[in-house]
Amino acid sequence: MTQSILDNLEAANTYLEERFADKLHINPILNRQLVSFQANKTLPVYRWFKYKEAFSEALVHYILDELGIEHGKILDPFAGTGTALFATQENGLDTVGIELLPIGCEIMEVRQLIRGNEAMLGDVIHRWLEERPWQKGIGQEFQHLKITKGAFSEETQTAIERYLAATKQENTIASRFLRFAALCILEDVSYTRKDGQYLRWDYRSDRQQGAKPFNKGKIASFDDAIMQKLAELYADLQPHATLNLFSHSKKRGSFELLRGSCLELLPTLKTASFDGIITSPPYANRYDYTRTYALELALLGVDETGIREFRQAMISCTVENREKNIQSLFPASIYQNARSAFEGQNELQAILEYLEWQRITKALNNPGISRMIRNYFWEMTLVIIECARLLKPGASLVMVNDNVRYGGAVIPVDLILSDIAQNVGFEVKNIWVLPTGKGNSSQQMGVHGRSEARKCIYIWERKIT
Repeated sequence: MTQSILDNLEAANTYLEERFADKLHINPILNRQLVSFQANKTLPVYRWFKYKEAFSEALVHYILDELGIEHGKILDPFAGTGTALFATQENGLDTVGIELLPIGCEIMEVRQLIRGNEAMLGDVIHRWLEERPWQKGIGQEFQHLKITKGAFSEETQTAIERYLAATKQENTIASRFLRFAALCILEDVSYTRKDGQYLRWDYRSDRQQGAKPFNKGKIASFDDAIMQKLAELYADLQPHATLNLFSHSKKRGSFELLRGSCLELLPTLKTASFDGIITSPPYANRYDYTRTYALELALLGVDETGIREFRQAMISCTVENREKNIQSLFPASIYQNARSAFEGQNELQAILEYLEWQRITKALNNPGISRMIRNYFWEMTLVIIECARLLKPGASLVMVNDNVRYGGAVIPVDLILSDIAQNVGFEVKNIWVLPTGKGNSSQQMGVHGRSEARKCIYIWERKIT
């Protein structure tokens, strides 16, 4: 019976692909390096913090060139660490970003603080490299979360605490910048490695997970790691080495960061006030950013209550997300239009019915998957309809996203969201497909065979009415 249902879903997906056949185009320019953080790893400033979920600055420039966006105001409702915002700002466009998690907000705000303070910060870092003030004095306690306890050796824990205490002796801007330097190396000096849905623990920790011991390899000492990071920051602050990222000679747009959930903040923004949207929402892949970035969130002072609140406020992309009580945030007409578009997407409803049946029969490896997928598409429908309201007629929305697979069912996120977008005010102009897709998980491969899911960039244009 399962195979019969899967065959029916595959047929439905094929029908959906045929409807969008003239929009799906393999774009050879879009390699995995460009549509990921990889292309940023060696760029000054972008390389400071390794945010694996980001796309590259080069991708943003490519999008701006291809779409001919030269002026106006750009929105990113899932700003992350601000790649889309900073790249468009450097091109002279005004930018507005919405970001929920403090880690992304901290990175963006620190980067904004640098401008005009490059010389002062360079002097402070040079002094710290020479004097290493954290090696003296008493530390301040690093307030761990339950999921980060034991992440450091005793020696590293002490060094971090002394370093954080020493930063307090500097002026406000320098103190925050120096703390940011520590934020950038926490994973390097810990027993943990970010692994999508969770933190993977090294066998040398007291929290080894799974039957097969995980060996992270060499774990840097705090002093070695922080010295290397401070030297990198110092080098990138020098005028000749920053690729003009902090140059005052070129025209750049304004920058505004809104902290919080886009579901709450989008309805507060003015209708038809943006000339473009460039974004990448969380994928429906079960990745829990509150876990993978738990060390960084702990350093920023997020407590257990805060972690739970952030996890539930995110767009539903983890199995722990519950249904959000958000109806009151939207005008009745918009909410009803979103409900009609969501419930009227037939392929999605068939997938949801299948996943719910899988849940009831206990065939899913986690019963929360069914709820997660339903809530993901419902919340994304609300985001899309709000984006349509905020864009000027003829303006473009560009979205980077992945397709996924659960219970053997391929979920064409690109086509489902594009179909929904068509029903709430957009025209689908292009769906750029990466030449190489993403394989399914080892668990699903063992049961359902090898399958490659499309990785895409959607180009939607606000209809002119």
